[in-house]
Amino acid sequence: MEFNQLVTLLYKGALETLYMVILSTACSYLAGIPLGVLLFITDKNGICRCRIVNTVLGVIVNLTRSIPFIILLIAILPFTRLVAGTTIGTNATVVPLIVAAIPFIARMVESSLKEVDQGVIEAAQAMGSSNFQIIWKVLLPEAKPSLFVGCTIAFATLLGYSAMAGFTGGGGLGAIAINYGYYRYQANIMWATVFVLVIIVQVFQELGMFIANKTDKRIRN
Repeated sequence: MEFNQLVTLLYKGALETLYMVILSTACSYLAGIPLGVLLFITDKNGICRCRIVNTVLGVIVNLTRSIPFIILLIAILPFTRLVAGTTIGTNATVVPLIVAAIPFIARMVESSLKEVDQGVIEAAQAMGSSNFQIIWKVLLPEAKPSLFVGCTIAFATLLGYSAMAGFTGGGGLGAIAINYGYYRYQANIMWATVFVLVIIVQVFQELGMFIANKTDKRIRN
């Protein structure tokens, strides 16, 4: 393969990968943040203690997280076809990525909220703040730096998942690495895709850490 063709192939694959990962990360956080908040506030030390709700949600989250992505990808093919109308391509890959990411993000959000100083929460309660106000104006703002760090971790994780989806026709850099590097024994193309994936992870990692540091009130800018 000529150099120009390789660049074009990698460019297209990178765009497809970014589309899948960014979209699935955004959609997963829309569901993952509320779920993580619910897990935190219904815990035994939460502001809305409810053992039944916390236990049921915890079991669902843990069960979903325990399924390897490649198995989950195949297991929910009927659901993927129902939602996306197909089981191959970038749009179809977004569906299992979201399903896999939501419980993972929920646990990270819960962990980030547990880092918030309990004294801040108690001070808000003493001032008569409602539970919603505590969540919206205390918990989430105070946990913002940790949430941004978690977002970079989620992005890198979903990037790896998207590469696995290449085995089932998911598209993106993963499909390029598998189709050319594995099936056609073109190792140079496979390593080129690995290099691009590493660059993408590093860029988003640095961006996420920069935003996290900027929002951390404990660090002087």
